[in-house]
Amino acid sequence: MHCPFCGAQDTRVTDSRLVAEGDQVRRRRQCAQCHERFTTYETAELVMPRVVKSDGSRETFDEAKLRAGMLRALEKRPVSAEAIEAAVERIRQTLRARGEREVNAREIGEAVMRALRTLDQVAYIRFASVYRKFQDLDEFRAEIDRLAKEPESDAATGAASRATPEEGSAS
Repeated sequence: MHCPFCGAQDTRVTDSRLVAEGDQVRRRRQCAQCHERFTTYETAELVMPRVVKSDGSRETFDEAKLRAGMLRALEKRPVSAEAIEAAVERIRQTLRARGEREVNAREIGEAVMRALRTLDQVAYIRFASVYRKFQDLDEFRAEIDRLAKEPESDAATGAASRATPEEGSAS
């Protein structure tokens, strides 16, 4: 590791600790030449699967795009930033844990809908209306009726994800 102060190549680790719930290692280092101390963070670089879009094109997974879509649906809703970040992280970890090189964009969209359904039902309807391309009020009503019919405990545990992706779809 090069010293950020003098550029020397010889630095030594003086302290190492796990941070970010064990996902990172924080290292305190000291330069052998100028004796300045600095901190580095080490994380595992894990390759996320590529996203296969509906038109067949492929793009790299973009966590910022996932977060932005969820935030748009959750705008002005009483959901904490921590809950949103936890949901984004769960989706990301689930995708990574699958071990597949590619994942269909539809599967990511469905995972977002399941997460939003447990976080906030209004945000879920907002997202579903765009994601499933609702064309009229009847489609909104049908989705709201489906949501209202499911038992409260199912919505909280995510069991509501049993609904098929085609329901309410205007494909």
